[in-house]
Amino acid sequence: MMSGKHFKAHEVSCCIKYFIFGFNIIFWVSPLFAVFGLQGVLSNISSITDLGGFDPVWLFLVVGGVMFILGFAGCIGALRENSFLLKFFSVFLGIIFFLELTAGVLAFVFKDWIKDQLNFFINNNIRAYRDDIDLQNLIDFTQEYWECCGAFGADDWNLNIYFNCTDSNPSREKCGVPFSCCTKDPAEDVINTQCGYDIRAKTDSEQRTFIYIKGCVPQFEKWLQENLTVVAGIFIGIALLQIFGICLAQNLVSDIDAVFFVCVFFER
Repeated sequence: MMSGKHFKAHEVSCCIKYFIFGFNIIFWVSPLFAVFGLQGVLSNISSITDLGGFDPVWLFLVVGGVMFILGFAGCIGALRENSFLLKFFSVFLGIIFFLELTAGVLAFVFKDWIKDQLNFFINNNIRAYRDDIDLQNLIDFTQEYWECCGAFGADDWNLNIYFNCTDSNPSREKCGVPFSCCTKDPAEDVINTQCGYDIRAKTDSEQRTFIYIKGCVPQFEKWLQENLTVVAGIFIGIALLQIFGICLAQNLVSDIDAVFFVCVFFER
């Protein structure tokens, strides 16, 4: 009997509820846009990688599926105040956080292996350069952005049947490199797509004048070292966002359980 006393019932926080809902919209919707937007790139990656029969496209699809399921669980769990879905969301988000942390440690420990795989990946790209226009654009963008040529140098383009220097090669691009290897002249408004013709038949000093000498693997390592703070900040920010999501979900679960307990207690 509670006569003469006012009891303030515990309430579910609307702010937390709708913040979690909005937070999970990203997880729910982003995989759909990624799958449709990167479909061509994914097929290219599948055709030029060799990971012992493992298709990296399946890894992308699995990650996208997990993100979609987590986003769905978080959205519906917050909107319907379903503690089971919220617990599912927080537990699996914690597992993902642990896996990301493990992947970061393994990447540091096996950095030489990763470097070898990157070299293998780029060389496979070089072999297939003329086979697909999307792949060609990807390679050109990489070489222009990193100001590099080949995996470890311009001679890596000998792997391509159009650019190799063999006597039997009838291609006009023989002993050349793609235009994306060429150093840029700020005064030129139009790209000279033939700037790399016959360049590897010249001496090293002449090559340095017209093309990038450094390979993309060492250039990537250099960029990573120069931007280590930014890269680390991004990963830490993602980790903190995940921890924040877990805390919010657990807070909302506590509110839901408290409201449920109060309702059951006063019904008796």
